[in-house]
Amino acid sequence: MNRPLIRLCLAATLMASTSAMAAPDVSSRIEAVTSGLRPAVTIKGAPTKRALADEMAALKVPGVSIAVIHDGKIDWARGFGVTRTGGAPVTAETLFQAGSVSKPVAAMAALRLVQDGKLSLDGDVNATLKSWTLPPSAFTATKPVTLRALLSHTAGTTVHGFAGYAAGEAVPTLPQVLSGVAPANSKPVIVDQPVGEAYRYSGGGYSIAQQMMVDATGQSFPALVRERVFKPIGMAHSTEDQPLDAARLAKVAWPHDAQGAPIPGGPHTYPEMAAAGLWTTAEDLARFVIDLQHSAQGRSDGVLSPEMTKTMLTPVKSGYGLGLNIGGAGVQKYFAHDGSNAGYKATLVGYPSGDGVVVMTNGDQGYQLGEEIVRAVAAEYGWPDYRPVEREVAKVPIGDQARYAGTFTIKGPGDFEIRRDGDRLVAEIWKGVVDPLYPASASEFFILSQDLRLVFSDPDHGTVTLGAFSAPFERKAKP
Repeated sequence: MNRPLIRLCLAATLMASTSAMAAPDVSSRIEAVTSGLRPAVTIKGAPTKRALADEMAALKVPGVSIAVIHDGKIDWARGFGVTRTGGAPVTAETLFQAGSVSKPVAAMAALRLVQDGKLSLDGDVNATLKSWTLPPSAFTATKPVTLRALLSHTAGTTVHGFAGYAAGEAVPTLPQVLSGVAPANSKPVIVDQPVGEAYRYSGGGYSIAQQMMVDATGQSFPALVRERVFKPIGMAHSTEDQPLDAARLAKVAWPHDAQGAPIPGGPHTYPEMAAAGLWTTAEDLARFVIDLQHSAQGRSDGVLSPEMTKTMLTPVKSGYGLGLNIGGAGVQKYFAHDGSNAGYKATLVGYPSGDGVVVMTNGDQGYQLGEEIVRAVAAEYGWPDYRPVEREVAKVPIGDQARYAGTFTIKGPGDFEIRRDGDRLVAEIWKGVVDPLYPASASEFFILSQDLRLVFSDPDHGTVTLGAFSAPFERKAKP
């Protein structure tokens, strides 16, 4: 299907999904958001707003579901696009994989168990673990790993994230994942740096927390989360079941890669449920946000007590609390988390005062789309954060720019490529995603999709910055 036809189909779906039963003031807010998407970086003097249908087509994201929260209630929730080519329209109740947005839900379940006296927040995790034991190391000899450290990514545990298991592949048990033994496709989870001293994102740590919850309750993870989180909040469509049964799987938003092609075999299976296994809807996650907001405001009828919610939303290291990033330029900080599974991207943002948004997509370029939607919501609802950065483009001849073309490597994240495309440079920093490079000077470049800058000290060396992340890079030697 060509891009103009995709735009027409998406536009028709947008009209159909936003027209019925919306009050005039709500309809105007929906229109403002869906016509007002904004990139992370804008060019001075250039148009800033983008239409949702155009961005979905450009980023090859077939479907998106959005739920906006205002004054502690769901202001509106809508689906746009389709679950797959020729499939049903996406709605606010369409199931998506949430990726790492699973982590705040798992953290809430764990903290509820702490509140109920079934888990210790600051005790040695090995005092709870039965089905698997965290291997001792020089770093745990004097300071044991705790649940608080696991939930705040400060336990020094390894394994950043998980690839999941494609349809037809053998799926390991959680102890096999933690031990890194077949058929697990990830390395063993160990502690290889001091406990409690630094933030390092670790899906492996959340898998330990999952095993702790299972061992402490004797329940399966899907059952304990359903009982302690989903039912009290009213998240009626959500589940931690991995994989889904055939009947439910037939109705989900199907995952797609960065080029818009369906992921072979469909959704991956994630036995690492606390880290990545949540199936949910935009509306259900909005209810999760609202439950936290009400508790943060002092209400005692939520899953967590106000005191425990305060603990969850208090940063431990590097702006991360227990299951959530905490940020914001104003006095009131927001809580947020992103999620990324094969073919799915999700974003959750909430302010304790009662505003927020959830975006779920079924495309590998959905993260950029989600961030653009969040910025549109922020603009329409008057948030103090998520405002685009404005930059100016310098006049640098393409011949001078071209000396920076090549393949470069960043220790940790890996390789990225810069190449010439006609009279400009483009960068493939994330596999399958190509961004135009704009010169800020003769040796500095930026992109629009994220607040990322590449600053060269010479044609072979430089520094990349993305938010708080900064790292040197160098030209990769030819084999």
